[in-house]
Amino acid sequence: MAGHSKWSNIKRRKSQMDAQKGRIFTKLGKQLMTAAREGGGDPEMNFRLRLVIEKAKAANMPNDNIERAIARGTGDLEGVDYEEIVYEGYGPGGVAIMLEILTDNRNRTASEIRYLFSRHGGNLGTSGCVAWMFTKKGLLAVRKEGQDLDEDELLLLALEAGAEDIKEEDGQYEVTTLPEKYVAVKEAFSEYGIPLETSEITMIPNSTVEVKDQEAEKLLKLLEALEEHDDVQEVYANFDMPDEILGRME
Repeated sequence: MAGHSKWSNIKRRKSQMDAQKGRIFTKLGKQLMTAAREGGGDPEMNFRLRLVIEKAKAANMPNDNIERAIARGTGDLEGVDYEEIVYEGYGPGGVAIMLEILTDNRNRTASEIRYLFSRHGGNLGTSGCVAWMFTKKGLLAVRKEGQDLDEDELLLLALEAGAEDIKEEDGQYEVTTLPEKYVAVKEAFSEYGIPLETSEITMIPNSTVEVKDQEAEKLLKLLEALEEHDDVQEVYANFDMPDEILGRME
């Protein structure tokens, strides 16, 4: 779990850097269009859209870009229809990998993703081959240092708001929730002025596979290549590796 949070923090910082190049805006635009198409353009009535708008604002995506993407999704502006696909496979060391995809060309994307797996020592699998190894959860990480609340007080606040569990790992508190309780817990922390290191609905691995040395290096190259693909929206993996190796992904 701690490894998962560390990787989430690294991905968040990388996304902020990618925002300078506009790369992350392309992915967020697809997500906004798809969420608006599926559930409408009102974030108060469309939970999925609300979460994507939060991600877009956290990445400093301009409001005009957000509004145009939503308008394309609702049909108020001309846009592209993207298909949602989940790809599953294995990386070096037998690490399970799940990808959330948005594409306007399934065959092209499948070919490119298969190539990336093969090039970096992994293989693309069949539907369902690794999904059972992950559980969808809300994940919020709070830095331990500088908090006015101690662990017991934070635990009480989180549980009263609907959290499932809270653990102390590597200088931060990791709070897990059911997806439907995520917003309530996040808002409770906000009301108390508690800053969050990580805040997302994600797929958390039920168990992890330890990788190190050359396998870890190859795995990070695969994960980075997948993250950089324009059609890949999220990458989930059940690895555990030494901090010094994981930090190189930054």
